[in-house]
Amino acid sequence: MANSLFRTKKISSILAESGDDSHGGGGLKRVLTVKDLTFFGIAAVIGAGSFSSLGDAVFKGGPGVVLLFIITGIACAFTAFCYSEFASRIPVAGSAYTYAYASFGELFAWIIGWALIMEYSIGNIYVAFSWSDYFTSFLHKINVHVPEYLTTSYREAQKAVAEASSNRELIAAWNTAPIVAGIRFIVDLPAIIINLLITYLVYRGIKESRNFSNAMVILKLAIVALVIIVGGAMVFSNGLSFNWHPVSDDGVASFMPNGFKGVMAAVSGVFFAYIGFDAVSVLAEESKNPQRDLPRGMIYSLVICTVVYILLTLVLTGAVHYKKFEGVGDPLAFIFEASNLNIGWMQFLVAICAVVAMTSVLLVFQMGQPRIWMSMSRDGLLPAVFQKIHPKFQTPSFATIVTGIVVGLPIIFTDKTFVLDFTSIATLFAFVLVCGGVLLIPRKEKQEGKFNIPYVNGKYLFPAIVVGVLLLLGIAVDGYYKDLFNFNFSGNADYTSGKISFLSAATGKISTIAFWVICLLLSALTFIKSYSLIPLMGLTTCLYLLTGMSASNWAWFFGWMAIGLIVYFLYGYRKSKLAQTPA
Repeated sequence: MANSLFRTKKISSILAESGDDSHGGGGLKRVLTVKDLTFFGIAAVIGAGSFSSLGDAVFKGGPGVVLLFIITGIACAFTAFCYSEFASRIPVAGSAYTYAYASFGELFAWIIGWALIMEYSIGNIYVAFSWSDYFTSFLHKINVHVPEYLTTSYREAQKAVAEASSNRELIAAWNTAPIVAGIRFIVDLPAIIINLLITYLVYRGIKESRNFSNAMVILKLAIVALVIIVGGAMVFSNGLSFNWHPVSDDGVASFMPNGFKGVMAAVSGVFFAYIGFDAVSVLAEESKNPQRDLPRGMIYSLVICTVVYILLTLVLTGAVHYKKFEGVGDPLAFIFEASNLNIGWMQFLVAICAVVAMTSVLLVFQMGQPRIWMSMSRDGLLPAVFQKIHPKFQTPSFATIVTGIVVGLPIIFTDKTFVLDFTSIATLFAFVLVCGGVLLIPRKEKQEGKFNIPYVNGKYLFPAIVVGVLLLLGIAVDGYYKDLFNFNFSGNADYTSGKISFLSAATGKISTIAFWVICLLLSALTFIKSYSLIPLMGLTTCLYLLTGMSASNWAWFFGWMAIGLIVYFLYGYRKSKLAQTPA
């Protein structure tokens, strides 16, 4: 059984099956160019992260959170190279799922496919909530009022009352909601409506989605550039640059007022801001020249977005003291409020832009999930209906409808905080396996017109980097190893408020210890097998970001994976096409 769990698919078989016309309506329509793919990447990345979760990240890490954006950007850059290598070899829909099938085998492929549901579908729930916040804020600015109980989730309102929150909208939603069958009727109606509209647009076709996405990307990039220019100019003209070195609780002016631990506490919010560049890879079968254009689209969009995030973070932390971002869900509009930079027309413009930006993110993620399910269905791991192509629109119609349902229903009973953490850890896990997968596939000869990941022999270089960093930490960081192995947490203060819980602190230390153990094992394997340095760096940087995840993140992640394994063994293991193929 062990061998059958790790049965791999040959790349030649994957490529042959991608052109299979036997499942209703033929193949997908190839219309996307490198420009379209780059725009789709930007559409996915610059959205809910920059317009919403960025505020929470700034509050936790202060101005120093810009370092985390750089670290995450580097991790994503290495990962983009690995995605590009796979996309060049296997230019079909399915993204990390398909790549894992060719390298790690079926069990890991299923795990990745199951984890990607957390990135695309569950991640879109957060985007829908954020879209609703900005949309209702925009309506209020034009004097159109929607009842509070129709603009938030039941769980958020319930939590606000239980914790005596100062958020007046949430309290009002709970107090004014009509009671139906003994239950308060509280639902985020705009979030549900936008999910229905986006699902319909994706169902209709890739060409319509492409044109809509490209138009929105141009608009929101123009507005983001305006925020950077206007906000940056105000920082210097008003003499606000002192905000980049705020005074910490110890009375010391510092770029990282909460220390590097505070910066790492923002990892979920920062990484969520980058989620989406890999969504480009699921559009392989709709690309005109996927082996050339997919890698370019991913890398171009990632470089553009990283530069934008660094500049945005510097503008936000310069314009307003970082502590004022507590609970702020619209940080780009917030800095232009009367109590801050006091530019009303910019505040109004950003509100409109945010609605546009997050609409484009919803669109790209809603396109990604059906195509992953389509690939899993081709392999027999899901019922055949998931690979059905609409005869007229040439889209995965059934899978698109199911995606709309999977996103829409949880909107009724979940909230943003849970979704943010849930999505980030699953995506990082997928990135880890993609980078690791590149190490396992044999190197290929360079081919003209196709992406080739540069091979840098890590035999001596990678072990030297790992050992060098360990020595540097021991010398430069006072008591680093003593603190790492000290599990006595009495008296430790949290970076934001109160005390660090034993579970959270222990999880961070255990994760860090596990990270260094893995790095040392990878160093030994690299010395023996001469692994390539680029995927190694992608693997280790993504693993490092995972050390910032909390105990609750890991608990929910492993719970979700357990459900996925049950589904696999009840259906996918027996129905898999590889299971039907004679050995």
